[in-house]
Amino acid sequence: MKMSQSFVKTLRSAPKDETARSAQYLVRAGYIYKELAGVYDYLPLGLRVLEKIKNIVRDELNKIGCQEVQLSALQNPKLWEKTSRWDDQSVDIWFKTKLSTGGELGLAPTHEEPITNLMKTYLESYKDLPVYVYQFQTKFRNELRAKSGILRGREFLMKDLYSFSPDESTHQKFYHEVEQAYARIFKRVGLGAETFETFASGGIFSKYSHEYQTFLPVGEDTVYYNKDKSVVLNKEVLTDEVLSDLGVKREDLENTTAAEVANIFTLKYKYSEPLGLEFTSKSGERKTVYMGCYGIGISRVMGVIAEKFADEKGLVWPESVAPFKFYLIGIGEQGTKKAEEIYEKNPDLFLFDDRDARVGEKMADSELIGVSFRVVVSDKTLAEDSVELTERKNSEKKLLKIDEFLAKL
Repeated sequence: MKMSQSFVKTLRSAPKDETARSAQYLVRAGYIYKELAGVYDYLPLGLRVLEKIKNIVRDELNKIGCQEVQLSALQNPKLWEKTSRWDDQSVDIWFKTKLSTGGELGLAPTHEEPITNLMKTYLESYKDLPVYVYQFQTKFRNELRAKSGILRGREFLMKDLYSFSPDESTHQKFYHEVEQAYARIFKRVGLGAETFETFASGGIFSKYSHEYQTFLPVGEDTVYYNKDKSVVLNKEVLTDEVLSDLGVKREDLENTTAAEVANIFTLKYKYSEPLGLEFTSKSGERKTVYMGCYGIGISRVMGVIAEKFADEKGLVWPESVAPFKFYLIGIGEQGTKKAEEIYEKNPDLFLFDDRDARVGEKMADSELIGVSFRVVVSDKTLAEDSVELTERKNSEKKLLKIDEFLAKL
C-alpha cells in the first residue's frame, strides 16, 4: 500500500468520548472510524488486521476438522420462541425490526438456534456425526453501556463454532481439541503469555465453562489465580466448593482485571431438544444430538492486542497480525528512488509512506500506526549500501545491507 494512494490519514486527535487507549490509537492511526457508540467501521489497515486474526483462527480450526459456513444475520422469531430466547424479558439485548408486511425479524446476537435448525436437514444417522462447523459473523447486541471502543460494541465480529456429537464422550474429546487449538491461536496472535483458560460458570449446562481471559488493566472482569497461574477462575465462581474442586486455597490466590476474548460451553441438549435435532443410532433408536459451542471475539481480540501492547507513541502490533511487516520511508532524491525499487519487489509487505510530508511526520506516523519494522532508505544509508531497520516493539536499530534485506523478502 502506498500512503499517497490511500484515503486513510492519521489524525492528531481522537474523538473526545473515546476513553480507552486502544480506541484512541485505532481511530487516530486510521484503523477504525466511529459511527456511533459501540459501532465502528474498519478501514483498510483495520481490515487487514482482522483478516490476519481470522486466518490464524481459520487455520487452527481447520486442522481439527472444522468446516466453515456463513449464516444469515437476520433471524426468524419462531426458532427463538422454541427456546424461549425471543422474549425481551429473557434476552434483553435484541435488535428487532418490524416488517412492512407484518411480523418481526431480529439481528442475531448469537447463532445456536439457526445452526441447530439447519442441521435437522443434514443430520439423520449416526453415520453423519460428529459435525463441527464455524463462521465469522457480525453479531448485534444492544448493550446498555457500549464502551472502550471495540472492546465492547453493539456490533462486532465473532468466530462461533458449534459441535454436534452422538454422545458425551465424543463431545469431550473434541472439547479438549478446541482447548488446545485456542492455546495455539492465542500464542500465534501474540497474547499467549497473558491469556489463560479460566474456570467460569457453566450455567444450567454443566458445572463449569471455560473462558479465555487476557490480563488487562482496563478489563471488565476480575479473575483470581494461583502463583504459577495454573489455576485461573472468574470471580463469579469463587466459592469454597469450587476452590475445593480445583485444589487451591483462597489465601494463595491473587486477583487482577482481565478481558474475556473467548469462551467454550458444553450445551448438552439445551438447543437440540426443543428444536428436535435427532439422529438414528446404530441400534435404530432415535437420540438427541449432544452439542457444544465455542466463541472467539475477533474484533475484541484486535482491541485487546491494541490495548495490551500500545505505548506512549502509538500501537505496537505483534508481527503475526500487523497489517504490514514494514513501514517504508525514503529520504532524499536517491533514497526515495531506492525505496520505490524496494517497494516494487514485494508491495504486499510494505506500507510505503511516499507522501509529500516532513520526515519527522512520517517517523511519528510509523510509530502511531505500529507496523512491526520501519525501513528508512536515505542518502546516508545508501552511502553504506544499506537500509536502516528499526523494530517497533523495542526501538532497536541496525543497518542492513540492501542485498541482505532483499534476500529476506
